[in-house]
Amino acid sequence: MTPENVVERPGNTAGRAAGAFVWYATIVAIGVNLRPLLTSISPLMTTIRDATGLSFYGASLLTSLPVVAMGLGAFGTGWLARRLGETRGVALGLAAIALACAARAFAASPGALMLTAAAAGAGVAAIQALLPAVMKQRFAARVPLAMGLFSASIMGGGGLGASVSPLVARIGGSWHLALAVWALPAIVALTLWLALNRRASVNPAMPTKAAAQGAQAPVWRKRRAWALGLHFGLVNGGYTSLVAWLPAYYQQHGASVEASGSLLAAMTVFQAACALLLPLAAAAFTDRRPWLIAGLCAQLVGVLGLALRPEAAPLVWVAAAGAGLGGTFSVTLVTALDHSGDHRVAARLVAFVQGLGFVIAALAPVVAGRVRDLTGGFTAAWIMLAVSIASMIALTLAFSPRSYARWLGAHACLPPDA
Repeated sequence: MTPENVVERPGNTAGRAAGAFVWYATIVAIGVNLRPLLTSISPLMTTIRDATGLSFYGASLLTSLPVVAMGLGAFGTGWLARRLGETRGVALGLAAIALACAARAFAASPGALMLTAAAAGAGVAAIQALLPAVMKQRFAARVPLAMGLFSASIMGGGGLGASVSPLVARIGGSWHLALAVWALPAIVALTLWLALNRRASVNPAMPTKAAAQGAQAPVWRKRRAWALGLHFGLVNGGYTSLVAWLPAYYQQHGASVEASGSLLAAMTVFQAACALLLPLAAAAFTDRRPWLIAGLCAQLVGVLGLALRPEAAPLVWVAAAGAGLGGTFSVTLVTALDHSGDHRVAARLVAFVQGLGFVIAALAPVVAGRVRDLTGGFTAAWIMLAVSIASMIALTLAFSPRSYARWLGAHACLPPDA
């Protein structure tokens, strides 16, 4: 029977659609677990500081340490992928998050809390570096959709952390319980991931010699990798700073713990929406730069509003900042994936970008906390953040799709629609 005589059965189409839906749902379930370990801390920061005696600077480490672990851990994911493979690496990351969050039920000292923060951040690093490679290989031309769903679920999980943890603390009467409850969705995601990969797997073709050489390319020697990492880091510095200090900032302006946590939750709603919508809008265009700049401009408006007129329209400022942060996060990762058609080369680039980026982003809340200690307010920190965003708008202009084929030489290729 020749290929043209083969008629696709409706059941096969429905089966493929159902299979794709299961994959997308599992990606969302995983993504939801990657930010509550950060955002559940922020609304409870005052309570935690009172219970542990942490300074503003020390408390900022509970947010920055996981981000440092995300960055440093990403550099080791190449070794992890070679030793265990992407599937087991993602499972190990979920297990680390579940165990770290569960341990917070008993962690009373600052040191114990720091340890759980670092362990959970390492688990997030494994997932964020390895799962995009799986998505690029499995979904091919639908990478913007898959990455948009993944990014949106990350932001949505952050919103849940900010809104649910204060509620759990109030009902359960324990901030330990409010932090430890996030072990449950990690266990659910781990179960789904293992069940999915028990009956379905990604089966790549045998690599060619050129592809194998490309997969081992030293991306850290490439200026484009450093430029993308700097861009990703400073953009996410806005996220880590706002997650760490937005509730405290508005509590200084008279807001309650729950009201300030609701502002952070509202910000993450807009993050989630634009993390999905902006890459979908950019999917039909080879050049992602206009969409990156649009996201950065929205973030700039929000940060300047927080600095100059915080009480005038707080919801408007957090909406603009959240929309810009979410959209730029996902489109930056899509842009990095665009730089090579080989999923292994793209994975190495994305791992490096996230490694460098999260190390940079981890410094932002620490700097903001130190500036707050010195000045008694966060206005100067927001102005510093606005200057960095303006700088990233200028850097975005360098990411022309014509440069994709040159960044790694012969082993790189243009995106499918180029």
